[in-house]
Amino acid sequence: MDDDELFFEEMAGVQPLKREPRERLSKHTPVDTEARRAAASGSSISTTNPLVDEGIEPLDAWYVLDFKRAGIQHGVYRKLRMGRYDIEARLDLHRLTVKQAREEVHQFIRDAMQLGLRTVLILHGKGQRKVEQERTAVLKGYVNRWLQDIEDVQAFHSAQPIHGGTGAVYALLKKSAEKKQQNRERFMKGRVPYNTQPH
Repeated sequence: MDDDELFFEEMAGVQPLKREPRERLSKHTPVDTEARRAAASGSSISTTNPLVDEGIEPLDAWYVLDFKRAGIQHGVYRKLRMGRYDIEARLDLHRLTVKQAREEVHQFIRDAMQLGLRTVLILHGKGQRKVEQERTAVLKGYVNRWLQDIEDVQAFHSAQPIHGGTGAVYALLKKSAEKKQQNRERFMKGRVPYNTQPH
């Protein structure tokens, strides 16, 4: 049995993902300037889009995206890789040009940061499905580069098959200042701060 037959046998019964439009993350956008919203969320993403839109090589459709910044705990990254975090928002880039996808990814991550989301899914696709062409996943190559260039993205990994496999990627975002404060308050509830304890 050759590779093609093996592949089609393995994929028998698999249903393609339904294409859904980009989810709107919020119905109500606060009346505020972009800079003030970014500052309030603790986001480091600039209001101007710094992401490149040319010069990135396509990737193989089955190549696994794999990235984490220094300081991300192994257990956290493993949980992300296994798809065990709740996906709080998703972005579908199918049928978009590189320039359109660049704007969508930049805005999507900014919106997610402003809303305090931690785990999102980006569907970039696998490119052309031609056996004789290996490196055809153009958007995948760009998404791989863009997510590394966005400082608020702490880690990312290709998704589990149920979420799109190597045609999609989980991204773990930095905690917003507000979320960090909430976590501190929850942790300190009922506790006495160290520096106020009697000697």
